[in-house]
Amino acid sequence: MNQQEFCQNCTQKQNCGEVYRQLGSVKGPSVLFNVIIAFLLPLVAFIGSLAVFEAILAKTIETKPALTVVSVVSALLAVSVCVVIAKVINRQLRQQKHSE
Repeated sequence: MNQQEFCQNCTQKQNCGEVYRQLGSVKGPSVLFNVIIAFLLPLVAFIGSLAVFEAILAKTIETKPALTVVSVVSALLAVSVCVVIAKVINRQLRQQKHSE
């Protein structure tokens, strides 16, 4: 069944265009900050902490596979802490907005 046949059998076909027009004109808060916190911050934190841990641990761990595993696990732990902190800060900011 193609899109045209589907629309012909729909009981809401007269209202469909109006619904999409109304949804397109809805004004809401920007989600850019939340997107950055949810996607970009963990990625940047992981890459940065992986590089830092790799440099620090290279002097103490001799074998390359062990160095890689320990660095990745350490970076994942650092990112987990970073995400938890970001969630707490985001929750605090939301509570402050609602209390004002």
